Amino acid sequence: MTTEALTAEEAAAYLRRLGVPAPEAPTLAALASLHRAHLLTVPFENLDIGLGRPIRLDRTSLVTKIVDQRRGGYCYELNGIFALLLRRLGYAVDLVSARVARADGGLTDEYDHLALVVSSPDLSSPNLPSPDLSSPDLSSPDLPSPDRSETMLADVGFGEGFVEPLPLVDGFERRERGLSVGLARRGELWVSRERRDGEDWRGRFVFTTTPHPLDDFAERNEWQQSSPDSHFTRARLASILTPTGRVTLSSNRLITSTHGRRDEIELEDEAAVLAALARHFGIVLPGA
Repeated sequence: MTTEALTAEEAAAYLRRLGVPAPEAPTLAALASLHRAHLLTVPFENLDIGLGRPIRLDRTSLVTKIVDQRRGGYCYELNGIFALLLRRLGYAVDLVSARVARADGGLTDEYDHLALVVSSPDLSSPNLPSPDLSSPDLSSPDLPSPDRSETMLADVGFGEGFVEPLPLVDGFERRERGLSVGLARRGELWVSRERRDGEDWRGRFVFTTTPHPLDDFAERNEWQQSSPDSHFTRARLASILTPTGRVTLSSNRLITSTHGRRDEIELEDEAAVLAALARHFGIVLPGA
């Protein structure tokens, strides 16, 4: 098991970046709060690839980029640094390899996505009731007092994923953002999935709970930022959750979703792109 964590000073700076205080204990409620704050604050983005800047996964590089420079990143970076923070705060965290569902029904290669399995002596939840599908967007259902230990799937690096961690319970589902999200087990595989009203479940990615060191993702990280077959090398992308929806920059298109309404505009030039990055994502590219 990997146990590397942020220093106390790095963790304090990271929490200031997220705009949340350090939790008093590594509880389920604290994990949910941190997870949500991360998605609302730190964008999913691949901008370094288009700028020809290598994406490095060592602790110093992650802290410099995401905390000091107030940038975002993709899964290896975002979940990588989030794991380091959670360990400093008292959680046990495993990095797990996930294969992402493709449009043709297949799956991407192993290590294509990095997700987190999180546990703690204080991380607990009740025997889970049926979800309250009438609960408002971006809120969790009310739960009775905890009575058993729980292991959670956390993921702040998938782009448009679930807002709060999911308990590793086969068949669990919860209402978020106008759709249902949940997990299903298929033998040794877990499926992270979502379902819109009136539609069938759609798998987003599959994973096992086998832990991996971050080095196991290094080769795929290199592939993601260099291969013409990687979708990250084809267009710049930045995306962030908002309290009412999501804002996404894809190439020169700015897409805003608000309470289910989608608006899209074409940005006229590079100056407009840089202004949108600063306004919507808090990104000011050094040297760009």
